[in-house]
Amino acid sequence: MPTRRTVMQRVGAGLLLAPLASPSVRAEATALRLSMGSPMPQHHPATTCLVEALDAIRAESNGRIDITLYPDSQLGSELSMQSQLRSGAIAFTLTSASSLQTLAPLAGIPGVAYAFPGYVPLWAALDGGPLSERIREALGRFGLRAFRVVDNGFRDVITGVRPITAVSDLQGLKIRVPPSPLLTSLFKALGASPTTINLAETYAALQTRVADGMENSLPQIEATKVYEVQKYLSRTGHSWDGLWILAHGRTWDGLPRDAQELIGRHFDAAVERQRQAFSRMNAEGEARLRAKGLVINTPDRAPFREALVKAGYYAEWKAKFGPEAWGALEQFTGPL
Repeated sequence: MPTRRTVMQRVGAGLLLAPLASPSVRAEATALRLSMGSPMPQHHPATTCLVEALDAIRAESNGRIDITLYPDSQLGSELSMQSQLRSGAIAFTLTSASSLQTLAPLAGIPGVAYAFPGYVPLWAALDGGPLSERIREALGRFGLRAFRVVDNGFRDVITGVRPITAVSDLQGLKIRVPPSPLLTSLFKALGASPTTINLAETYAALQTRVADGMENSLPQIEATKVYEVQKYLSRTGHSWDGLWILAHGRTWDGLPRDAQELIGRHFDAAVERQRQAFSRMNAEGEARLRAKGLVINTPDRAPFREALVKAGYYAEWKAKFGPEAWGALEQFTGPL
């Protein structure tokens, strides 16, 4: 098993070859060796579908485009990988919209609590149109080239303390959240005590009661195996999160046009496969988690949204995102 230092040395060595690559994918010359970081576990569909895409890119280019994926936070936390991407130390990342909010605040807007009623308006908003354009422009200002977004689902709460049946059950609960101002604000407004913990360290934090619970999607709960150290799953569906495939802008712009076309085509295909695989996992996940011993409930969500309104959550984030971006969001969600 390579250490993180060994992994980082390999990443750096791989990227140094990029400027020496041939001016055409078809030319017989040094291969493009690039690196991609991801926080997602090995068995998450975001990982498996990207591995398939990178294998296809390698095969179709006869090995001349070789992108190595480092999943499961091998290259560090999401914030660390964002820094590495911006500096060009790595060429690509898979990065959650929630954590990107610390860099480009507008990236977090799809995660506004109880905004999207389902996937039809969500994908319409993120695959094209004014909201997607604004998010991509915001990321572009930091030198990042955004592809499409993979699904990480509508998020629920899992705890080892008690089921969440009402807003009062969240009072004082130490909930692990990603480094997301939006999710931190959400749980503070509901009376909980959110704490930021790296995803790779969450299992241990829950096992040792550093945190009382976490919030995430069903497939992510399965992939991280936190059901082994938690008891209650409450289908709060409080927020959606996804992961953008991002490239370091200058590295991307320096690639030959046919290399860009090949990579982009397979990234798009990976996103389609991932969304379908995630949907299947999500549909089947509750039964599997019940079989593993979790006690599952679905609370009435209306009181949670009402509590957020009373706490000024929506007014706060409308002011922070601005009326134009909020208006672009409401084109797909309706009034919030």
